[in-house]
Amino acid sequence: MNEFNINSNVWIELCGSLLLFCLVWNMSASVDFDALQHQLHNQKAILTGLALQFLVMPFLGFTVVRVMQLPHEVSLILLVLCSSPGGSFSNFFCSLFNGDLALSVAMTAISTLLSVFALPLNLFIYARLVFHEDQVVVEWSAIFWTLFLVILAITTGLAASRRFATTRFHFYTNRIGNTAGLCLVLFTAVLSNSEPGSRLWQREPSFYVAVALPCLLGLTVAVLLSTLLALPRPERVSVCLECCIQNTGVGASVALTMFQGEQLASAMAVPFYYGCVECVVVILFCLSVWKAGWTKAPQDASIWTMLVTPYEVLALSSAKSISEIDCGYVNYEQEQVVSQIV
Repeated sequence: MNEFNINSNVWIELCGSLLLFCLVWNMSASVDFDALQHQLHNQKAILTGLALQFLVMPFLGFTVVRVMQLPHEVSLILLVLCSSPGGSFSNFFCSLFNGDLALSVAMTAISTLLSVFALPLNLFIYARLVFHEDQVVVEWSAIFWTLFLVILAITTGLAASRRFATTRFHFYTNRIGNTAGLCLVLFTAVLSNSEPGSRLWQREPSFYVAVALPCLLGLTVAVLLSTLLALPRPERVSVCLECCIQNTGVGASVALTMFQGEQLASAMAVPFYYGCVECVVVILFCLSVWKAGWTKAPQDASIWTMLVTPYEVLALSSAKSISEIDCGYVNYEQEQVVSQIV
């Protein structure tokens, strides 16, 4: 029986890792490499995102855990979650709702690299302010494995984007990444409800409030700060999503490594429920900012067209084809295409 449990845990971790890698790789591969290079020099937006990610979110997580009375495994995973880098689902939602995907991938890449130092530092500081020293036991190998996986997926995905720089390639990798993101959501949902006595809907009321608060507060702070700094509107969308969407894969990996049985189900419920809150809050937010003209999708497009059309990919492709015309002459049909996309 123990051997069966060990083997099943190995397969669970492997499936989760593969889905996470597939999501991040395809989102990175769908980004235009030149656009990414341009966004890497966008210091204002990137520094804003990093400040929200590594200063605001960990503090919000600490405040919630300190105020609310939660089980040890829930508190620990929530702290890990709030100290994690921006989640790959930020790329997924930026792609789906046509925010600035290049900026989103750039911030995910930079925040993941910095999180190798920032995550342990924040967790070391805040966990010791919440728990007794003997309760702060974290499987760092699980955290660093997940971070390594994300970094590997981003670098190889971007290499593929540079090698196969065609609209068709970017379009299909975008679709595959979106599909992998949906599969990862379903995978986490099954795991978090795997124990009969630990279903998501059987938690204490404090659980639902505590896990949801960092996302709601983080998004509010991000909207206010990015607007105050007058970032371009699609960049505001990316910064806001990067802030409130945490890397739930890190929290899930730590939970899978550290806990078993009902504690595992309880711990896995944190990234899953946080992901549910993210989905609801982010969808409402993205629909609102789309209609307000903050995204790259036309406000008058149908919702289905807006969701299935990667406007950034098409706009960059059309702009490149037009920029190749040296004498300043632009074909009328090309001009119409660009005007409809941008």
